[in-house]
Amino acid sequence: MGIKKEVKNWIDSALYDMETAEHMFNAGRYIYTIFMCHLAIEKLLKAKIEEITGKVPPKTHSLRYLLQLSGLEISEDMFTFISKLSDVSIPTRYPEDFKELIKSYDRETVNTYLTETREVFKWIKKCLKL
Repeated sequence: MGIKKEVKNWIDSALYDMETAEHMFNAGRYIYTIFMCHLAIEKLLKAKIEEITGKVPPKTHSLRYLLQLSGLEISEDMFTFISKLSDVSIPTRYPEDFKELIKSYDRETVNTYLTETREVFKWIKKCLKL
């Protein structure tokens, strides 16, 4: 029995979002890089949830909650990063001060988020039964 269509759909969408995060970074669109990093991790966690429960994951953006539902046991460092990514992505959706938001996401800062997202993404993907 192969991978369930719904799980594959989450994975394909997550891969697309991860690639989009890379493109946004290369284009200097750092707010969208953060947003897409969050979305890629969110969808990969939803793939894991669908894989283990056979049900559609809840419509939430909380990476901490999705992580809990996924049943994955992760390192403290990864948990800290996922929590931080979940928190920093909120202002990218609903900026209170757009100019300040742009200033706070410089190339170096966003590169760190992107690099860590790649590592977490790769680890979660390994935990899926592909």
